[in-house]
Amino acid sequence: MKIGLPKEIKNNENRVALPPAAVYELVQEGHDVFIETGAGEGSTFSDEAYRSVGAKIVSVKDAWRADMVMKVKEPLPEEYPFLHEGLILFTYFHIAANKSLADALLSAKVTAIAYENVQLADGTLPLLSPMSEIAGRMSVQIGAQYLEKIYGGKGILLAGVPGVRQGRVTIIGGGVAGENAAKVAVGLGAQVTILDVSIPRLQELDRQFAGQVQTLYSNRLNIETALKTTDLAIGAVLLPGQKAPCLVTTEMVKGMPKQSVIVDIAIDQGGIFETEDQVTTHDDPTYIREDVIHYAVANMPGAVPQTATVALSIATLPFAKELASHPDKALRNNPALAKGVITYDGYFTLKEAAQDLSVQYTDITEFI
Repeated sequence: MKIGLPKEIKNNENRVALPPAAVYELVQEGHDVFIETGAGEGSTFSDEAYRSVGAKIVSVKDAWRADMVMKVKEPLPEEYPFLHEGLILFTYFHIAANKSLADALLSAKVTAIAYENVQLADGTLPLLSPMSEIAGRMSVQIGAQYLEKIYGGKGILLAGVPGVRQGRVTIIGGGVAGENAAKVAVGLGAQVTILDVSIPRLQELDRQFAGQVQTLYSNRLNIETALKTTDLAIGAVLLPGQKAPCLVTTEMVKGMPKQSVIVDIAIDQGGIFETEDQVTTHDDPTYIREDVIHYAVANMPGAVPQTATVALSIATLPFAKELASHPDKALRNNPALAKGVITYDGYFTLKEAAQDLSVQYTDITEFI
């Protein structure tokens, strides 16, 4: 199979779909890999490093002419003209909040497989987890920075010092991202509260952190109460395939202490804070609403591309090998991959997002 890796064009997206070591494995299995010139530079992988493992360095057009294109982030409108019938596109999409992209994929009859929707039988999301881990850990680092006075924050040190209170961190969502945010926040010495709607999950987190965090059932009153005294609020809610629910109203944000900070990992799915009226970039990452700093960058792991690229490729490569060898067979025989298909030959196949996007849903099993 011809596999293309175009350069990411999203603002400060320095990741690349595969490092040279992963490309080498595909080449050794007989596949032709076409890398857009400069695609790996942001992750410190040179064109020569890719050439040395058997890849071909090509133009952006030639990278997109492949049978399967692997990316990190969803295609932007400038890339829509490269979409073509029969293309397998394997990347993150977060489609529930992106009607224009859904329309473009359907019009071009692309087989689009979303990393974030590949789901194992036990419900885990193996291709989303590594980036959720990174974003969760980064969220506390970022929040700690913006709490500094020089960045507009209230001047709070999350760790505190003897005789002075610790910073308070509220994490809404106890999944992979929330758990990893809590690990870093606890490690820094902050007071941490995690809210989730799953009692078994809260029990698991309580055991894991051995009393170092407070766990609360996630309802309107508990969220509102926790936010009234928090210094840093982290949104870490995921509904696979769906738009993120709005859990924090404008009134709740108004009730937060002035110059506190919000970091919403769920912003790429629409965000959970009502005051989030824009998605930001690494170049201009924050804005202020209701006297609260909002950090709403949709590709947080793009800031740590060496770590993120390798972590992502470890997860995606086994699935990419299956698709490259026998695409139709892979979708028939691997239910996890089939769950990741969001469009197929002009049909929309992700039930969870069909209503959000006002498109007709067709079950993927009708085709495979």
